[in-house]
Amino acid sequence: MSTPSRRERVGFWIESRAVQRFIIALIVINAVILGLETDAKVMAAIGQPLTLADQIILSVFVVEIALKLYAFGWRFFKNPWNVFDFIVVAIALIPASGPLAVLRALRVLRVLRLLSMMPQLRFVVEALLKAIPGISAIGLLMALIFYVFAVMATGLFGGSFEEWFGSIGASMYTLFQVMTLESWSMGIVRPVMEVYPYAWAFFLIFILLSTFTMLNLFIGIIVDTMQTMHERDHTEQRDHIEEAVHEDTGKIEAELQAMRREMAELKSLLKAGR
Repeated sequence: MSTPSRRERVGFWIESRAVQRFIIALIVINAVILGLETDAKVMAAIGQPLTLADQIILSVFVVEIALKLYAFGWRFFKNPWNVFDFIVVAIALIPASGPLAVLRALRVLRVLRLLSMMPQLRFVVEALLKAIPGISAIGLLMALIFYVFAVMATGLFGGSFEEWFGSIGASMYTLFQVMTLESWSMGIVRPVMEVYPYAWAFFLIFILLSTFTMLNLFIGIIVDTMQTMHERDHTEQRDHIEEAVHEDTGKIEAELQAMRREMAELKSLLKAGR
């Protein structure tokens, strides 16, 4: 059995559970610090210690990334989550002054490193990414529904409610508010019904299609993707277990055969000695 190289030992250490828990704790502390720095009173009282703590934590993140680069080399960039961590930390190192002052607000992206550090969150994000093709198809269908209903609403209600339905853009925005069920009845539909008594049929059909059908399809695709990923992971684990059992069984059979041969040789030697 070969001795692990220095790079391998560094890789094992930086990926160990204790170090990962320490990094997660620093990310949470850093999130609290970034929130406190938005309060003028807090900054006036303890602004310097908070800034110093923020810089120390950022330095730890930089050292962590540097050790991973040393341990894994170019293999570091083959993992998308490592690339994500690298970009987030690199953004925090850009001087936030002059024309780049807007990048200071991007420091909060360091909190998103929790996504890469916690397997449960990684699983959810990966499921969302894998569901993008299905979500895109449903999004296109919803856009068509919005456009059709916006054209109809502009023609039906635009004359009396120009602010809400005076153009296709205004109609689509109003219909989006209706889809979210935010003040849709008292704020929009009932005033329209005072002028157009049968407008309720239009909005009812739209809500049934957009809110109760299309949005549920979004959720269904994401849930189906997560279930598929769960089944894939279980299948891979079962295959690994079966391979390990098969290898162990083969080793045991080989050892038994070797013992049988040794027993046969002993018996032959005993017979020859007699």
